[in-house]
Amino acid sequence: MKQGFLFTAIVFLYCCKPAATSKSFQKSLFRSIDHTRENLFSQNIEGPAVDKDGNLFVVNYLKDGTIGQVKEDGNCELFVELPPKSTGNSIQFNKEGNMLVADFTGHNVLLVDVPTKKVSVYCHNDAFNQPNDICINRKGQVFASDPNWKQQTGQVWRINEDRNPVLVQEKMGTTNGICLSADEKILYVNESVQRKVWAFDVDENGDLSNKRLFTSFKDFGMDGMKCDTQGNLYICRYGKGAVAVFSPAGKEIQEVVLKGKNVSNITFGGKDWRTCYVTLQDRKGMEKFRTDIPGR
Repeated sequence: MKQGFLFTAIVFLYCCKPAATSKSFQKSLFRSIDHTRENLFSQNIEGPAVDKDGNLFVVNYLKDGTIGQVKEDGNCELFVELPPKSTGNSIQFNKEGNMLVADFTGHNVLLVDVPTKKVSVYCHNDAFNQPNDICINRKGQVFASDPNWKQQTGQVWRINEDRNPVLVQEKMGTTNGICLSADEKILYVNESVQRKVWAFDVDENGDLSNKRLFTSFKDFGMDGMKCDTQGNLYICRYGKGAVAVFSPAGKEIQEVVLKGKNVSNITFGGKDWRTCYVTLQDRKGMEKFRTDIPGR
């Protein structure tokens, strides 16, 4: 009886542990912990995004071609299935609150009407390689990275509010992660194979100029990127299992070590927008860490 009582007490303490972990997590900075279980997503887990109400969405829940909603406690449920032959790689929300999805197998950018869950084609162009990652400015213009992995080349598109695409940068390396600075005056684009991050000035029309090397790496790849409200750039180091944080001046100021290695993308969320959610393709799940500056 004493052994049974002891076992019950241990189980009780263990079950109560997550609450304490949650409290300590809110106070800790740059220390990654699990957010979901492993193997809840396909190996193409990517594109986490948080809407204005704080809801977190991630592509390829259980299988390719789906979008899952991830709850605050890490539990997941199916939000929507994409049309046949479509696979999401990135999610962003426009100013109307609807979801835009980079569809790399369908060569589209899709629009998901959130209330009805109706999926339609927002933009398609036969010159798209495979829309990979997207970001949206306050005007509603969409910037999309568009790599050709086989040829190790890439380009960048701007999709205007009339849904017409404009090629704003060509003859690049394998364009992958893409994001805007907090003031939307700089567009960052990385090249995964070439291990370079480029910065462009963005004018009022959304045109790019003054291409310059922001930083480069000697090892491992890169994937998704996001900026915080002070202009620091968070870069997913695919294969290294880390998120590198760079100041606007191009100096590395932090490296967050993750449990998984193949980190594919990152977004900010939580009640104060200081929780970073990251997707791990080798673990087929998510981790999270706290930062000292809220995200864009």
